[in-house]
Amino acid sequence: MGIKTTLPKSELYLYTAVLSLALLWAGSWIIEASSENVNRKAVRENVKPGWHYFGRKMDASDFEWVMWFTTFRNHILFALSGHVIFAKICSMVSPKNRSLIYMLYGSLAVLLTMGWTYISLILSHCIILYSVALVKRKWLCFVAGLTSLATFKMEPFNTWQEGFVTGSFDLQDVLFYGGCGFSIMRCMSFALENCEKKDGNYSFIDLIKYNFYLPFFFFGPVMTFDRFHEQANNPNLTRKEREMWNITIHALVHLGAILVVDVFFHFLYILTIPSDLKLLKQLSDWSLAGLAYSNLVYDWVKSAVMFGVINTVSRLDHLDPPQPPKCITMLYVFAETHFDRGINDWLCKYVYDYIGENHDAIFKELLATICTFSVTTLWLGPCELVYIWSFFNCFGLNFELWVAKLFSLPPFSTIERNLMSEAMSRRIRGLFNAVNFWQIILYNVLALNSLDFAQLVAKRLLLKGFPLSTLSVLFVTYCGVQLIKERERRQALLDDPEPVPPPEEGKQKAE
Repeated sequence: MGIKTTLPKSELYLYTAVLSLALLWAGSWIIEASSENVNRKAVRENVKPGWHYFGRKMDASDFEWVMWFTTFRNHILFALSGHVIFAKICSMVSPKNRSLIYMLYGSLAVLLTMGWTYISLILSHCIILYSVALVKRKWLCFVAGLTSLATFKMEPFNTWQEGFVTGSFDLQDVLFYGGCGFSIMRCMSFALENCEKKDGNYSFIDLIKYNFYLPFFFFGPVMTFDRFHEQANNPNLTRKEREMWNITIHALVHLGAILVVDVFFHFLYILTIPSDLKLLKQLSDWSLAGLAYSNLVYDWVKSAVMFGVINTVSRLDHLDPPQPPKCITMLYVFAETHFDRGINDWLCKYVYDYIGENHDAIFKELLATICTFSVTTLWLGPCELVYIWSFFNCFGLNFELWVAKLFSLPPFSTIERNLMSEAMSRRIRGLFNAVNFWQIILYNVLALNSLDFAQLVAKRLLLKGFPLSTLSVLFVTYCGVQLIKERERRQALLDDPEPVPPPEEGKQKAE
């Protein structure tokens, strides 16, 4: 079955109507649960005063969102605005040295925020990994880099290093571990790219320029060294046609997304309700399904907005940063599931694609996914919940390949090719994709929310709710998958238009 296979328009209209009504219905259940239970103790602890004139309180469970857009909004805006203004002035004066100017401003900002001991700690790790990079052995770079990363993710080394940083403020832990973790990943990228450099080595100042670029320093995303080095040292600062217009539109879209999330937090307590298991047991199966789905959608929106703000600043600096993650609503395969495209690109380039190559061999793919999720586990911080999340997502990624391999063999491939129309093949594949979609939701919501919540949703949808809730949710998901496939079909036609058939011979002679 090709990606350009179409379905009847009436069928697609039916799928659109079913999906829209189901989302509205599930949303109404969540709004009702949020309004009726706002005074419960477990809920009351995680909401704060919001819009007084509407009598609504706001869900404030997510520390990262509150940090970015309320508590420390002015500090973050001040630092990024200063970078934009300073970088623009200096780039106009000396475009050839703009990467050095970015580094000086970033180092000064980190020094004033975290102190000289923090800068010294980061530099000590940079020096160690730079020294290893000079040996030009990839395995040694991995060992040294992952060891350095482990010292910030595992006790007692992380607490010991954190003790070097003096002072105390609310954002200190987030900035400390964010800056250290992303610095190690950048240093590893530098070391691995230096192994690929045939003539000589990159300089230590190249590593410092790369690491202390302020927009990426504390919160990412990770941009691999080869791309950053090429773009930051390009003296040609001319922009493409309508590039500034596109940057402005993206900035306004992110501002609109922030406002939409703020509105939703006043009506849908999607982050607070899952923390109250007693309340969850009273909700309908549709409410639980909607909560699980909305938790993943929210995390995607948060990642897209946070990285989008940073990416807007870096695009003003004439960089092409990693794009925001693909919307969870558009995902029905594990191979495309990620919430941080920068880390995903890093893992794909240096681990997953390097080991798995074309991803057709079962054993190579198994080894590639195990290695990839081992590094991911270390990056997230080893703990029981992360182990469970890594195991299930690693299994899901391999299971996709096993199923694809199985159905590419006779008699399945023969039946699909000879006995099924392309439209029917697309429908059957959509059923499997719908099941896969809920695997993605359940495997990831346990990390984004809690293991208890994921277990409750799975039990209600698969066991207690069978067959009515199970099949109805699966059918709605199937409708959504077919609409995603239709969107992919239209995009494929735009990217690769079908050739126009030549005129018939009789018509040519008549003309």
